[in-house]
Parts: sequence; C-alpha cells; structure tokens
Amino acid sequence: MLDQQTIDRLAQRLDEAERSKSLIPAFTSEYPELTIEDAYAIQRAWTRLQLIRGRIIKGHKIGLTSKAMQNAVGISEPDFGVLFADMFYSDAGTIPFDRFHAPRIEVELAFVLKAPLEGPDCTLFDVLNATDYVTPALEILETRMHRVDPQTKAPRKVTDTISDNAANAALVVGGRPFRPLEADLRWIGALLFRNGQIEETGIAAGVLNHPANGVAWLANRLALHDEHLAAGEVVLAGSFTRPVEISKGDTFHADYGPFGSVSCQFV
Repeated sequence: MLDQQTIDRLAQRLDEAERSKSLIPAFTSEYPELTIEDAYAIQRAWTRLQLIRGRIIKGHKIGLTSKAMQNAVGISEPDFGVLFADMFYSDAGTIPFDRFHAPRIEVELAFVLKAPLEGPDCTLFDVLNATDYVTPALEILETRMHRVDPQTKAPRKVTDTISDNAANAALVVGGRPFRPLEADLRWIGALLFRNGQIEETGIAAGVLNHPANGVAWLANRLALHDEHLAAGEVVLAGSFTRPVEISKGDTFHADYGPFGSVSCQFV
C-alpha cells in the first residue's frame, strides 16, 4: 500500500482540482499498481480535508452496482463515496452548471435511514427494517481526473474513480417518498428525459437484484474500517441506467410512475 504521506498528497491534489474546476492526471498513470484499499485511503484523506473546510457528511453513495459495469471495469463488487450536505438540491430546482467540469446524471433510489446499520453481517432485511422511507433520486456524477489521458490515451481505472469519491458531485431527491415495504423495490422503473426527449429507461432490480442489497453491502464494507451508516443518513443505492452527459441549459425529468418524478435544470 501507499505510505500515508503519498496518500495525503494525492488527496490534496483532488481537493485542489475540485476547487479550481480543473482536471488532473489519473493517479494510476503515476502509480499503476494502485490498489482498491489505496484508493479508499485516498478517499478518506480527501474526506477529512472536506470536513476541515466545514462540509458536513449527510450520507453515502454506491456505484458500479450492475454486473455489466463491474465486468467493464474488472471488479467483482460495487464502490462507494461520501455525500455532503452541500451536494443536495431540491426537486424541480436549478443547479449551477459552472459548479462542475464534465457532469453526467443517473437514475437511482435513495434510502433514508431511521436507525443505524452496522456490519459485518448486515442483510437486506436489516436494511428494510432500518429504512424510514425510500424516494426517487438523480445522482450527478463528476470527475476531477481525465477520463482518458490526453497524451497516452489510457483510460482511468476503477481505483482512480474510487479515489475521486466514486465520481460523486451532487444529487436531487424528489418524487413520492414511500415506506420500503409498500412496494417490491425490484420492480420500480424509471424513464429519464432530457429536454423532453427520452434518453434512458431502467428498473431497480438492475442494482444487485434488489437496491437494498447495495445498502447492506455498504454497511458490511464500512465495517472493515470500524465505520457504520448512521440514523438519518441518505444512501444512494446505485444507478439502474447508464450515465447521461449534461450540457448547460439541459432540463432532466425522471418519471417513476406511481412513485412520482424528480427533475432539475442546469443553468
């Protein structure tokens, strides 16, 4: 693993890239043997820098929850990142496009916890019992690194993405909040529209066969670092559509049928 000095230095690079809205080279271009645990260590060091700046943790996000995405990047489990309070936007609101560099958007379900969840033996049923309500959500992805190196043309790796807070930047929650046992969460579907044109469709079973499985995985993964999910946290369970590119002026609308809709505009 990387030494702590290197981990802190790379976290500082990410922090500076976010504040300057610039892109840095992928860490694997300099450290090709960067491991997943190295990546999470960098993410935790970056998170500490954000807390020092006064940001407040409000939840977590889970990514790479579909088998297709895991196979594409060569891993066998999802990844996760941290949600800060200043990442949350209201349904049907406007979002400043200039806050981002190259944003993309995904369709998800968000779990709001009424009780803590701890691993290492957290199950789907534990998640359902600990959840206050579930609500539609849009996740806005961002990168602080080049997706493809401009010189070598090498793509970034999953360890780069994990270091980069699992590519998370913001989210919008909306729709109709509902209790987790009011519906079979596997069969909740969504239609994603951009500027009135349908871009993507998906169904929540694409998230590890049940979106609550992702939340259980996260609780068990955090236990490896003596951490847990706290009551009141919002957990983005993972996307069931591909990410869609965002341009300035775009309006997005996700229709979840009987569970309402969530929308936003980038200005």
